[in-house]
Amino acid sequence: MTVKEAAERILGAYASGVPCEPVRDIIDGADAAYAVQDYLTEYWLGQGRRLAGRKIGLTSRAVQQQLGVDSPDFGMLFADMAVPDGAEIPAGDVLQPKAEAEVALVLDRDLTHERHTVADLLRAVAFALPAIEVVGSRIRDWDITLADTVADNASCGRYVLGNRPVPLTGVDLRLCGMVLERRGEQLSTGAGVACLGHPLHAALWLADTLVRVGRPLQAGDTVLTGALGPMVTPAPGDVLEARIDGLGDVRVAFGKES
Repeated sequence: MTVKEAAERILGAYASGVPCEPVRDIIDGADAAYAVQDYLTEYWLGQGRRLAGRKIGLTSRAVQQQLGVDSPDFGMLFADMAVPDGAEIPAGDVLQPKAEAEVALVLDRDLTHERHTVADLLRAVAFALPAIEVVGSRIRDWDITLADTVADNASCGRYVLGNRPVPLTGVDLRLCGMVLERRGEQLSTGAGVACLGHPLHAALWLADTLVRVGRPLQAGDTVLTGALGPMVTPAPGDVLEARIDGLGDVRVAFGKES
């Protein structure tokens, strides 16, 4: 009953456009939080939405320590979350938006082993792309613990992918530098090493975890591997551009409030 209650609280925030109270008061621990996420996933699939991939969160050691955890988390990417490169996200589409630059991996093979190797992953990845993830929270004032963000689909909002696919042979994902800018003003910098030491480390964790929970990664899935630098809070009217060495650039605009 508490799983349904927490899910309905989050659904209420989606419906009203008003963030809700945290759900940690009615669920206990990560397992219950993922049960809420799974409940919401099945709800959205029943509403006709299509899964297009997964996102990895909490890849920063500092953020893990802040929330008292020792591993990342994950959420579902639905096809209607994808925003074309350079397009505008209307005001209000994402509650309490924040943006971060990431490496996206697109698969052309399923990943269904109980434990994957780096070689398995390298064979499965068709190409990499630069990405901007626009996270959002249905929880008021981003007042979140691990349970809150996991239940809220790892704070998923929207994501934007670049348009120039790059094979993994053509880029060093560990050392690639990242800059996230607003009209030339640097807002966030980082590198691949900030993402669990290497974006592929994060992707391996995800592949193994999803097999255990019965939702393995499949050919065609997009994987957002985690932030390469600090999140930024966009203002209405902002245009953000991320550049990642070896992968190119990607941009997104934020609509003004009417």
